[in-house]
Amino acid sequence: MHPIERLRYVARASDADPASIVRETAGALAGLRLDPAGLVTACRRIVDRHPTSGPLWWLCAHMVTAADPLAAAWHCVEGIEEDRTADELSTALPEDATVCVVGWPSQVAHALARRGDVTVLAVDVEGAGHGFARRMRRMDVEAAEVPSGGLAAAAAGADVVLVEADLVGPDGFVAAPGSHAVAAVAYCAEVPVWLVAGVGRLLPEPLWRSVLSRLDGIGEPWELDHDVAPLSLVSQLCGVNGPEALADGLRRLDCPSAPELLRSSPF
Repeated sequence: MHPIERLRYVARASDADPASIVRETAGALAGLRLDPAGLVTACRRIVDRHPTSGPLWWLCAHMVTAADPLAAAWHCVEGIEEDRTADELSTALPEDATVCVVGWPSQVAHALARRGDVTVLAVDVEGAGHGFARRMRRMDVEAAEVPSGGLAAAAAGADVVLVEADLVGPDGFVAAPGSHAVAAVAYCAEVPVWLVAGVGRLLPEPLWRSVLSRLDGIGEPWELDHDVAPLSLVSQLCGVNGPEALADGLRRLDCPSAPELLRSSPF
């Protein structure tokens, strides 16, 4: 496939696995052999098209700030493909726990599939819960589909709520629709909220503010296909080191600020 076609594939992809998108993007950019200015333009267009993909921001930030962009790209690919977050989450979950999830969280799914003793309450927002519950049952994990009207009861009745972040900033996170409501109910009911944020999801302040600015330009908050929620609702941040205090988890930040990405490039 021609590098331009690969980039078009990335631009169209919305539900693909983050590791796959990072790998395809890195390969496409490497194939184009762009000069520094061309690389910056291409990376700006990628994050403009996928403003809520933390791994793509992370990849592009490393590439545009590195002395050797291609080496940086393949280092990012290796890092996200070796992400241990699902393994750590699976080990950390309490025995016989009832967990509440929303959407179709891919890293959470891999973690739950390794456990035969958990019960999953899959909140069905925009149709994702039905498919997720069915997928869990095929993996011999006990799972129930919860209609959106039962969101509060599911969150309050769980032992832990697992919210998978698309990206995390210094004071907030972006996740699937319904995540803010589930986390807020759990917080009020004193149910632990674990924010699952694997490799490439943590963004520094400048890039986080740029994400929020882009989302403000898309439409009203209730029109977005993602939730933006405060970190104050989160009990622990779960990444490559397993669940840990927010302050400790945020220290995993390895994404450069990349001022080159703060501006947009028209398509």
